[in-house]
Amino acid sequence: MKRKKKNLNFHIGLVISGIMLLMILVGLFYTPYNPEAMDSTLKNAGISLAHPFGCDNFGRDILSRIMVGSRTTVIVGLATVVIGTFFGIIIGAFTGYFGGLADEILMRIMDALLAFPSILLALVIIGLFNPSTWNLIMALGIAFIPSFARIVRSEFLKCKNMDYVTAAKLNGAGDLRVMFVHILPNTIKVLSSSILIGFNNAVLAEAGMSFLGIGVMPPDPSLGRMMSEAQSYIFSNPGFAIFPGVVLILIILGISLIGSYLE
Repeated sequence: MKRKKKNLNFHIGLVISGIMLLMILVGLFYTPYNPEAMDSTLKNAGISLAHPFGCDNFGRDILSRIMVGSRTTVIVGLATVVIGTFFGIIIGAFTGYFGGLADEILMRIMDALLAFPSILLALVIIGLFNPSTWNLIMALGIAFIPSFARIVRSEFLKCKNMDYVTAAKLNGAGDLRVMFVHILPNTIKVLSSSILIGFNNAVLAEAGMSFLGIGVMPPDPSLGRMMSEAQSYIFSNPGFAIFPGVVLILIILGISLIGSYLE
């Protein structure tokens, strides 16, 4: 029964994520309207056949902006995870495999960084630079490195004394080959689940920071930015806030259901 439920969740997650991905891919080549085009006659216009999600306070088509804004949000999430995973693997692999003084020093640094919530750490980093999409990606990527480093390190500590590692060493494999050819592939299952969780956390962090006005900056749309702009119109134009929020929830829900299957 539990297995059937996990399979069902996995397939539901695939469907939801597939729909979101399709919307983002279509948005690369086509949007119903120019997402930056303003029409003063359509300010806060409601749902219609011409504008299925209505228009915002500048008369811009909300559906078109969601299609482009979702891409921005997902790109930030993916880039954050790539940076965090890459450097986390490097640090975790070397500290877990070799240990010693370098392990102690680097892990204490990682522990110190983990003591701060990732969003708070990213806020500090962003505070040192001007808010922008790329600075946001770098800030979140740095903030996510410690969690991936600790996960990889724990897996390397568990695997480095196993028989297949000993056999590889006896066959003449060097340390780098043992680390990245023999041990790393055996961490993929745990790492994959962590990557999906990290992606969701990065998407939420982007939405939160853009909502606060220190993430993606105008005129570039993102889901968090759109919800921030909709604050003053939540009653007069509820779709302005609801539709970006629903899309954000669906992106996170789809990935979460897929991730639960991998646990």
